[in-house]
Amino acid sequence: MLEELQKKLGDEAEALLHELNVTLPKEIEKAVAQGDLRENSEYSAALERQGFVRARLDYLARRMSQLSEIDVEHVPDDRVGFGSHVSVRDVEDDEVEDFVITLGDNIDFETNEISMESPIGSALLGKMIGDTTNVVLPAGRRELEVVGLKTLHELHDEKGSS
Repeated sequence: MLEELQKKLGDEAEALLHELNVTLPKEIEKAVAQGDLRENSEYSAALERQGFVRARLDYLARRMSQLSEIDVEHVPDDRVGFGSHVSVRDVEDDEVEDFVITLGDNIDFETNEISMESPIGSALLGKMIGDTTNVVLPAGRRELEVVGLKTLHELHDEKGSS
């Protein structure tokens, strides 16, 4: 999972670097050739995009640095932690949901990835199968029971043996 995150961030950074060093300079040059820059919306848009791309690249560099500092050996192998695939049952309505616990703002609703810092993610950290936890969400309070768990270590072992 760590390698996948690093690759995803690296791919995005590479695309942004290309945009910053190749695409945007061409757009700015084209806008400058049109004359008066004070009322040139293409020029303003390109400069604004350039600022956004630089900020995003700075952010990605910080995230890559954070990822490189993670020691997988310190991730728990018997309870919910980074990289865990967790199944939880809502005690009130008996509905079961699956989550993948990930870092920071790396959230993907299509693959049920939630951040360790999110309300549900932080409530699940350190829990084992059978443990329950209360989560306060904008929609109200939920009591969740951990009914399934595969840690990062178990998932890594499965990949290695297949």
